[in-house]
Amino acid sequence: MLPGAARAQAGLTGQPVSVCVAPVQPGERFADLIAGRIDLDCEQRQTRYGSGDFWAASGALSLDLSHRQMLLRTASLWQQRVTIGIVHADGRIDWLRADARDLTRRIQLGAIVEFALPSASAPVTRIVWRIDGAANRRGILNGVHVASERESDRSNLYMGMIYAAFAGLSIALLIFNFALWRALKHPFQLAYCLMLGLLLAYALSSSGLLAWAVPSIDNNNRLRINYMMLAASAGAALLFARTYFEARVFEGGLGRIVDAVITAMFAVGIGVALFAGRWMIELDLLFSITCGSLIAVIPAIVWRAFARRSRFIWMFALAWTTPVVVAALRIAQAINLVPWSFWLDNSTLIAMAVEALLSSLAIAYRIRLLSAERDRAVEQAAVDRLLAATDPLTSLLNRRAFLGQAIGRPGRQQLILLDIDHFKLVNETLGHDGGDEVLRVVARVLRQTAPAGALVARLGGEEFALVADAAAPVDPGVLLGRLRATRMPFDYAVTASIGACFGPLGSEPDWKRLYQIADRALFDAKASGRDRARIIEGLAAVA
Repeated sequence: MLPGAARAQAGLTGQPVSVCVAPVQPGERFADLIAGRIDLDCEQRQTRYGSGDFWAASGALSLDLSHRQMLLRTASLWQQRVTIGIVHADGRIDWLRADARDLTRRIQLGAIVEFALPSASAPVTRIVWRIDGAANRRGILNGVHVASERESDRSNLYMGMIYAAFAGLSIALLIFNFALWRALKHPFQLAYCLMLGLLLAYALSSSGLLAWAVPSIDNNNRLRINYMMLAASAGAALLFARTYFEARVFEGGLGRIVDAVITAMFAVGIGVALFAGRWMIELDLLFSITCGSLIAVIPAIVWRAFARRSRFIWMFALAWTTPVVVAALRIAQAINLVPWSFWLDNSTLIAMAVEALLSSLAIAYRIRLLSAERDRAVEQAAVDRLLAATDPLTSLLNRRAFLGQAIGRPGRQQLILLDIDHFKLVNETLGHDGGDEVLRVVARVLRQTAPAGALVARLGGEEFALVADAAAPVDPGVLLGRLRATRMPFDYAVTASIGACFGPLGSEPDWKRLYQIADRALFDAKASGRDRARIIEGLAAVA
C-alpha cells in the first residue's frame, strides 16, 4: 500500500467533480442540456437506468485555464462514443469528441481516460457530456476529476510503481516456479505458473498498459480482453487449488463442482470477449454470477480439506483470504450493492499479488513435505530391500540374495558350507527358542570371521554358506576353533562341520559345480565324526 500522501496523488487525482445524469430522449439536443431544459438526476445511482445513451452535466465550476493546462479524468467504462462540451463564462463552448478507439489513446495508468481541456481566457463554468452506447454496468461516468498535468504525471508515476512491483513479483515467481516444475513435475506448480501468466496478462489489460502498447485498439475491445483475463486468472487460481490439495479433498461431488466452476470461468471469459458487443449486460451479469460461484465453492473446499485432515489447509486459507474478500466486494460492486470505487476497481490486482506471493510460500511448504515424504519412502524402500534380502532370524543374507550376489564374482573364489551338528537334538534339548539363539550365535561368529568383501548367508535350517575371494581365504580350522570357544545358550556344547572348496563363480553352472564339491566335503566331514572341516582343492573330485 502507498502512504497517505501518495494515495492522494494516485489513480483519480485532482479535484472531484459531481455529475448529474439523465437518459437521452428523442429530439433532445445539447442546447437543451446547456439551457437547463433536461431534468438531470443527481441523487439516484446511475446504474438504475440500465444501458443506452445519456446526458450528463457537472455542477457549477470555476476553472481558470488561462495560465495552465487542466485535464479532465474519468474511469474507463464500456462506451461507444463520448461528446464533451466545455462551457465558459463568456458563452464559448469547446467540444471534445472520442469514439471507443479514440478513448484508447487517452488511457492513462489505472485505466483512466484523460481529456486535455482547451486553454481559454474565460473560466470554465460547466462541463456537459453525451455518452452513447453506455453499458452502464458500473455507471455512466465514474470518478470525474479535474487535475493538472503535474498531478496526472504523478498519478502515472505512482500507478506505474504499483504495476511494476506487481509485474516484477509475478515474473520472478513465474520463472522460479516454472524452473521448479521442470525439475519436479508437480501439476500444482504448472497450474500456479498458468495463474501467474494470466495475472500478468490481466494486469496489462486492466492497468492501461495495453492501450499504451497498442494505441489503435478499441477501448471496448480492451475491456473484453480485461474480462477474459480476469475470468481466466480466477479459473486458473481455482485450478491451482484443485491440484494443490491432496486428491482425497476433491473426491465425489465436490471435485465435479469445482471442475464445473473452473470450466465456467474460462467459458464466460471467452463469451464476454466474443459476444459482449451484442449481450454485454447479460454477459456481465453472468460473469458476476460465475465469480460468485467461485467464491461460494471456496468455503466448501476449506471445510472438506479440514474434514479430510489436509496438511495444507492453513497455507491455503492464508493465501486465499485476501482475494476472496476482495472478490466478494467486487461482485457487490458489480451488482450495485456497493458504490463504485477506484481502489476497489483496482483491488483485484493487489489481492492477487498477495495470493500469488503466499501461494508461492504454500508451494515451498508442500514441496518440503513432499521431499520429506520422498526421503521417508527411499528409506523405507531401502529397509524393505534389506528385509527382502536378509534372513529375519540371523540378519544374514538369505539364499536368493546370496546367490544373486555370489554368482558373477570375478576370479577364483572360496566356498564354505557349515552345518551345525545334531541340530535336531539341540532343539529338543534347549527348545526352539534356544535353538534360534544358537543359530544367531553361529551367524555372529561367521560375520566376525569373514574378511572384508565376503558374503555370509543362511541357506536354510542349520546350513550356512560363506564365499570369499581365494586370495584372502577363510581358514576353516580357525572358524571351527572360534565356534568351540564361543559360549552357547545354557553353556550347551555345540559343534559344526565344514566343507570347503575353491573355484570360479562366474555363472550359475559354476555355482552348481562348486556347491556340489563343497557339499561333498561337508559330507566327508560328517562321516569322519563331525566337528571338523574337509577341503577339496579342485573340481575333479565331483566327477
